[in-house]
Amino acid sequence: MKTVLVTGASRGIGRAISIEFAKKGYNVVINYVFNDKAAETLKSFIVENYDVDVMLWKCDVSNEDDVKIMVEEVVNHFGNIDVLVNNAGVAIDTTFEDKTKENFSKILNVNLIGPFLVSKEVSKYMLEKKAGSIVNVASTNGIDTYYPCALDYDASKAGLISLTHNLSLELLPYIRVNAVAPGWTNTDQLKEMDKELIKSEEERIYLKRFAEPEEIAKAVYFLASDDASYINNEVLRVDGGGNHQ
Repeated sequence: MKTVLVTGASRGIGRAISIEFAKKGYNVVINYVFNDKAAETLKSFIVENYDVDVMLWKCDVSNEDDVKIMVEEVVNHFGNIDVLVNNAGVAIDTTFEDKTKENFSKILNVNLIGPFLVSKEVSKYMLEKKAGSIVNVASTNGIDTYYPCALDYDASKAGLISLTHNLSLELLPYIRVNAVAPGWTNTDQLKEMDKELIKSEEERIYLKRFAEPEEIAKAVYFLASDDASYINNEVLRVDGGGNHQ
C-alpha cells in the first residue's frame, strides 16, 4: 500500500487532499501545526470510511530538526513515502505600509523554506526506491494574479513554483515534481473576507464561482498518480479560467 505525506493537512485544501488519497487506498500522514481537534477529526473520518492507516504528525515544516524527525518516523512506520504534497501555507494580508519583516519572514519560512526542507528529506528515501512524486500547492498569485495586500504571499508562491522547476531537474529521472496553482477556493479563510470583494472576484472567473477544495484535491491526486506518469516540471492552473491581472 502506498503512503502520502500531506503538510498543512488538517483543514481546507489539505484536508480534501488527505481524503482524496485515502479514497484511492493510500495510507495518509496528516501533518499540521496548530489545530489538534481538526486533525483528530480528520483522522477519525478517514479511519471510519476508508481501509487505510493514518498517522498524525504535529510539527512546523519550517523547523529543520522537526522535519527530519517527522520524515524518519514516517518511513520507519510505513516503510516509504510514495507521494509528498507540500500544502502547508500561511497568508497575512495587510497594507504595504503595515507589512513587517517578521511577517514576511514567517510567510517565506512556511510557504517556501518548508517545502524545501520536507522535499529534501523525503526525496532521500524516494531516490533509494528510485520512485516518487512531489506535488507543490502553489497559487495563481505566484504567476499573474497579484494583490499588493498579499505581496509577501505572492512572492512565496512564485518562489515555490521556481522550486518546483529546480527540484524536477535535481531529482530526475526517478522523482516527478509538479505544482498545482489554485485560484480562489472556498476555505475557512474566506469567512473573514468582504462579501462584495468575493462577488467581484467571482465575476472575473469564467465559471463564475470559486473552486471547492475537493476540486483542487483531484488535480493534486492526478499529478501524483500513474495517470500522470509522463508529466513532470509542470504547473497546473486550477482557477476556473478568468481575466488575469
